[in-house]
Amino acid sequence: MKIAKENIEVKMAIPGAILRQRTDFGDATGLGKISGEYFSLSAGVDTTPLFQGLEGNLCQCPHWGYLLSGQLITTDAEGIQETVNASDLFYWPSGHNVLVTKDAEIVMFSPQNEHTHVINHMIEKTRG
Repeated sequence: MKIAKENIEVKMAIPGAILRQRTDFGDATGLGKISGEYFSLSAGVDTTPLFQGLEGNLCQCPHWGYLLSGQLITTDAEGIQETVNASDLFYWPSGHNVLVTKDAEIVMFSPQNEHTHVINHMIEKTRG
């Protein structure tokens, strides 16, 4: 299966961030269905306020991905930070926030149910 970026549904578009999610992109045994995602994020985007109200005020979904361009910093529940640079493969376990330090293009694969819940939570936060 393949899909062009332009054909991935935009789930959220706010100043500085476009989140695309293709559900039913595959099945990862033990994790259920996964979604393929392409995020375009501007420098300065910080997920901290968007994750308020989730368990620990953090994204509770693991992600596997590749940073096409840009730079970002993740912070986990213990406060440990990791810098992800363009051309890095990454794995983020559940319990993280993201701060974009340079405009970024990201491809991710995530457990569909968990990440859809997080994305829907972020959408509600921007409405309200």
